[in-house]
Amino acid sequence: MSLITSLFTGVSGLSGNSQAMNVIGNNIANVNTVGFKGSTAVFSDVFGAILTNGPVVSQLGLGTRMQGILPSFAQGSFETTTNSLDLAVDGSGFFVVNNGAGNFYTRAGQFRLNADGLVQTVSGEILQGFQFTGGVASTTLSDIDLSAAQSAPAASTEFTLGANLDADAATGTTFTSPITVFNSLGSQVTIDVTFTKDPAANTWNYAATSSLGAITAGDTGSVTFDASGQLSLVNGAAAADIPITIDYGGTAATQIVNWDLVDASGVTNGDFTGFAASSVNNFVVQDGFSSGTLLALSVDNAGVINGLFNNGQSEALFQVALADFLAPTGLSRLGRNLFAESGQSGQPTIGTANTGRFGQVLGSSLELSNVDLATEFVRMIQTQQAFQASARVITTTDDLLTEAVNLVR
Repeated sequence: MSLITSLFTGVSGLSGNSQAMNVIGNNIANVNTVGFKGSTAVFSDVFGAILTNGPVVSQLGLGTRMQGILPSFAQGSFETTTNSLDLAVDGSGFFVVNNGAGNFYTRAGQFRLNADGLVQTVSGEILQGFQFTGGVASTTLSDIDLSAAQSAPAASTEFTLGANLDADAATGTTFTSPITVFNSLGSQVTIDVTFTKDPAANTWNYAATSSLGAITAGDTGSVTFDASGQLSLVNGAAAADIPITIDYGGTAATQIVNWDLVDASGVTNGDFTGFAASSVNNFVVQDGFSSGTLLALSVDNAGVINGLFNNGQSEALFQVALADFLAPTGLSRLGRNLFAESGQSGQPTIGTANTGRFGQVLGSSLELSNVDLATEFVRMIQTQQAFQASARVITTTDDLLTEAVNLVR
């Protein structure tokens, strides 16, 4: 009986080590798979019989079996890419993706925009995140949809004119300063301020007109400079800012644009001067902008997807969601670099990068496979030797049985 038992003991070694070779082969096959997490075969012995009653030294094992496959979620190395939507998690956490039927989890961050403007994996699952509205992130998880990404216009509320009016100009000399602002619809509006030299010393009269609508207040007045060429009087009184009101007749909201001439304490800001030099426009600074379309994307360490628009503005659009588990080794592998929660993994904790236990998100980066080829080759050699040794147990037992059969001859 013991010889027959040794045959099956050898068979258990063949079976267990062949399964272990499958695990090693899968690890090696996925050495170039982005976000892949390798696994290790776990063996246990098989207790079979007690030869005599009582002594524990007489317990007989009946071979081995593969107890399970233990995945490793050790951090993989990072590769820098040129795609801003290539993402990697540095630390704990999984990207959350949805295929329309439910959420799944992955460490593979090869994301792309599809034809509908959704951020998806190579296999089509949609990346999940929290949308920004008015600069505030939502608390509701949703598809990351960039199809409607657009920068809304902002009406100008003030402008600063850097210019010089020639103190030596003859009476009646004119000089025009064009100022570009934007209304509530994002339309570009040009305010032309025409200065005419007044007979009074160092004084210029101004008249403002608008390319759209009509200026109903602040359209005319005078500015006077002191002996140092600094602005001293506006409309005959102490220097002060000039509010200019533009009425668009209902096509856009009535707009008040403040001509910034003095600082908060009422002191001339020094940008508007009356020196004895040629009249010149040096610069115009205003705070409005037109609407803009999306030009490029960037992702910061918090997983915030920022859009760069052709109006020069940058806005936060979405924040990538991350999920974590108490026992990630209990996740179910689904293929396509996807994991699903199971009873052994526990339920996911949803959050964002750099909060709690979550790591940071790296934009334009990919996490590579965490498989170490050198380690896998060593395991392959060990597994091959164990398989060969188990086969030798079978052939040796066969020789013993043959010898026992030959006893009758």
